Amino acid sequence: MLCSRRTLLTGTVALTGVAAFGLPAFADTAFVAVTAIVQHPALDACRDGVRDELKAEGFEDGKNLKFVYESAQGNPGTAVQIAQKFVGENPSVIVPISTPSAQAVIAATSDIPVVFTAVTDPLGAKLISNLEKPGGNVTGMSDLSPVGKHVDLIRQIVPAAKKIGVPYNPGEANSVTLLKLLKEKAAASGMEVVEAAAPKSADVQAAAQSLVGKVDVIYVPTDNTIVSALEAVIGVGIDNKLPVFAGDTDSVKRGAIAAVGFDYYDVGRQTGKIVARILKGEKPGDIAVQSVEITQLFVNPGAAQKMGVTIPDAVISQAKEVVK
Repeated sequence: MLCSRRTLLTGTVALTGVAAFGLPAFADTAFVAVTAIVQHPALDACRDGVRDELKAEGFEDGKNLKFVYESAQGNPGTAVQIAQKFVGENPSVIVPISTPSAQAVIAATSDIPVVFTAVTDPLGAKLISNLEKPGGNVTGMSDLSPVGKHVDLIRQIVPAAKKIGVPYNPGEANSVTLLKLLKEKAAASGMEVVEAAAPKSADVQAAAQSLVGKVDVIYVPTDNTIVSALEAVIGVGIDNKLPVFAGDTDSVKRGAIAAVGFDYYDVGRQTGKIVARILKGEKPGDIAVQSVEITQLFVNPGAAQKMGVTIPDAVISQAKEVVK
């Protein structure tokens, strides 16, 4: 830390940017710009967690913090426009939520500190080249899903399942990484993965419908395109008695039958801590990329019943939350 919290709150020079990757002119107001590729409960919770953690760290929106947020509404071109707009406004830190938003922001600036979050594979997405020492103006958090636990959960609830249907957006680097990992884990358990591409939210229902009769369960990874249109997948699952599993716990509240995942609000809080460290003077390139290690099990017995399966009591007893 280069100065005290008191100096941060009582300085007189406006904080309009961060020179030399995290060596700010401390001042009355920090400026944090947040963007996400699309709006859905998990990413919204992540954004809220960032804002709340910043408040806990002494940076309160409307007082000594300017906190702005924009969604690209699922359009990669819009994500690029938002990134360029934010760079032009010269904030203290930019926080892109999701891989597509992170790629757009990092391509737009090599000077303004960037703290990405909810990114599955930062190396594969070419956001950084080293997790321990990212260097430059970038650091952040990985939310790589515990895919092995997801396969185990499917086997516990639908033990006869042999084929897993996966709607995904091939344009999302995170989804390509997850699909590859899922194929490896499924094969090790004697299961097969059947893909269904959905490049846009409008394609999600048709992709899910194309899996009917070909698979025993549907698995929705942490793919922003698919999760933004999750209700379409849930509808196909109910209509065809096809159990729908998810990679994030917020989707269980929306009708998936079960998930082992992260609380994305907590992911946002952890991200907010990194942002605060930079606002207090640390260089982003010196901060190792962090990962989320604590997982939680959410189950939705009512949704399972609608999809023709019963969640075993042994699984329900392990759940952190049973959605009513």
